[in-house]
Amino acid sequence: MPSITRDQVKVPVDVSPEMRETYIDNYMKATRETGRLMLFACDQKVEHLNKDFYGDGIDIADCEPEHLFKIASQGVCGVMAGQRGLIAQYAADYPEINYLVKMNSKTNLVKTAQEDPYSPQLYGLDSVLAMRDAGVNIVGLGYTIYLGSEYEATMMAEAGDLIAQAHAEGLLVVLWIYPRGKAVTAEKDPDLIAGAAGVALCLGADFVKVNPPKPEGEDGRTPAEALAIASKASGRTGLVCAGGSTVDAETFLTQLYDQIHVGGACGNATGRNIHQRSLDEAVRLTRAISAITLADYSAADALAVFNGEKEFSL
Repeated sequence: MPSITRDQVKVPVDVSPEMRETYIDNYMKATRETGRLMLFACDQKVEHLNKDFYGDGIDIADCEPEHLFKIASQGVCGVMAGQRGLIAQYAADYPEINYLVKMNSKTNLVKTAQEDPYSPQLYGLDSVLAMRDAGVNIVGLGYTIYLGSEYEATMMAEAGDLIAQAHAEGLLVVLWIYPRGKAVTAEKDPDLIAGAAGVALCLGADFVKVNPPKPEGEDGRTPAEALAIASKASGRTGLVCAGGSTVDAETFLTQLYDQIHVGGACGNATGRNIHQRSLDEAVRLTRAISAITLADYSAADALAVFNGEKEFSL
């Protein structure tokens, strides 16, 4: 099982000296003292509206927002990501969860053909710090950048400023970076994904969430092999992959294992694949995912955890 000690945490120099120990505390919490991130992404209520929470193939439990908090509380996660208001409504009942506040969001109603994507910052850092001061266990912030959008400069500037402010307060930052817009012809092009990873590093992010690359034509590489280039490009910014739409557990766990052990990913960022299931199944999947991400289980052993044939806990 991978593990790190406090003195092994690479603290960026833009973390203010008086908040250095707080940053290390938050890093150790978010990575469960492994250096790897198991991020439970719960920001889709804005991003995808209700289609990710109710409909064919989605357990009826997912229609109730508290389902997300029950999963994060009963399962094994590093951090739960969601918008400030969502967290504010439920955090008092789930104080044990490590929270990451998603600072910007947009719906999927306006398509690229109508306008290039721009996801504005929805609230200031002060409102998040006020929640932390009130006792909410906030360890970090999240922000989405659509690289290639005509608004990319605005989003990059917002993100860069936010990272500097967050680090000064001892908070981690995870950037969601997706190439998207009329200038982008292949959103999962391996070179673009590697480029997005490098942008996250240059902006100072602690982790970056990207889509798994999709090699085209005669490239000859698997997605995990292509991901290895992006992982190198991200340097000390840990790279994790978006989980995407729901697939069967064996497929998902096999892909995740390859992303980490072939692609060099530093964890995972999973939403729909977890929360669209019943509470029992979702909790078991968080344990299986964490078995791979945080404890280096094989895909087969992690599947046994999901199926209840093998135990896993931290």
